[in-house]
Amino acid sequence: MGKLNPKQVENLTEPGTYEDGEGLRLVVKASGRKSWVLRFQLNGKRREMGLGGFPDVGLKSARLAAAEQRKLLSTGIDPMAARDAERERQRASEQAAVARAVTFNTVATDYIAAHRAGWRNAKHAQQWENTLATYAEPVIGHLPTSEVSTAHVLEILQPIWTEKTETANRLRNRIELILDAAKARGLREGENPARWRGHLDKLLPKRSKVQARTHHSALPWSDLPAFMVDLAKHSELTYKAMRLTILTACRTSEVLGAAWEEIDLETSTWTIPAQRMKAGKEHRVPLSDAALEVLSSLPRIMGSPYLFPSTRQGKHLSNMAMLMGLRRIGREDLTMHGFRSTFRDWAAERTPYPREVCEMALAHKVADGAEAAYWRGDIFEKRRSLMADWAQYATTPPAENVIHGDFKRA
Repeated sequence: MGKLNPKQVENLTEPGTYEDGEGLRLVVKASGRKSWVLRFQLNGKRREMGLGGFPDVGLKSARLAAAEQRKLLSTGIDPMAARDAERERQRASEQAAVARAVTFNTVATDYIAAHRAGWRNAKHAQQWENTLATYAEPVIGHLPTSEVSTAHVLEILQPIWTEKTETANRLRNRIELILDAAKARGLREGENPARWRGHLDKLLPKRSKVQARTHHSALPWSDLPAFMVDLAKHSELTYKAMRLTILTACRTSEVLGAAWEEIDLETSTWTIPAQRMKAGKEHRVPLSDAALEVLSSLPRIMGSPYLFPSTRQGKHLSNMAMLMGLRRIGREDLTMHGFRSTFRDWAAERTPYPREVCEMALAHKVADGAEAAYWRGDIFEKRRSLMADWAQYATTPPAENVIHGDFKRA
């Protein structure tokens, strides 16, 4: 039997160390707090191991705990190291239980919510939600992210990889980002099964091998003057938006979302903010006389900031407005985005403007890596000259357009 008894342990108040025997001792602090300590020697070093505080751990429990630790010592096991290992095992087990409770759908929802504000528009978030719900959710939506494997990712992607290659690649990237987010939250470990380079590229054919490159239907540049004559016959807001889109070579979303505060009539400049640009970089558009003429014909609607307001309060014309406009004039064969190709073909075939000027007019990236560091300007004045020539060609009736689009200014 030990030296201490339960009553004695309960009544001890004097600060000090009270031995029970075989290394077990009760330590009483000046604060009155009491705790059990096992003192032992291992590999020539004396050590102390806490066994808990009194009264949570009574005398009998302390003796049992001490006996268990001495049993480990008799086999050469460090009881403190064993305890730390057990605690780590329990922590890992609890963490795994938490991870199992968090499904792929939950992490996906959290990821979209966290990044929604940084995306250009609500449509982008909707595309994330739609593709994940259609293709990923039926396979892995209910699974913990820690259980999502390469086999699951292939089950999602293989049925659409050749038929809907662009959609499949975007979906793959979205799954990869979500699984990366899960790893950052400690919900999974190891390689990302949706990673392309060095992983899925060994299991799926390259996009370039299976994806047929498609182009937006574009009007031949030589037919543009006649088309603009027909377009000018229509005074509805949609057709004015179409004319401005062609004259500026901008994307339809950039035109439809244009606000009056972006327009500087004194300098004939339209500045599109970074958040509305595909590349996320501010873009200045030189406004030709023909473009300014379109702007001067637009009504200012009280309470609306937009150049092309919708009948719905606080909205601009829908993304389908111009496409429907083409259909109404019998040009289902065209897309508005295709007029950017019309402009680029004309600039390449009929003008001496350098490639960089033409590409920057389309808000395309003109350089990579070290070369990009030297492109600090936007060659605005050269682009102003280019867009003036484009507008002159586009708005000159075919019968009067004797030079057929050839311009000599650079």
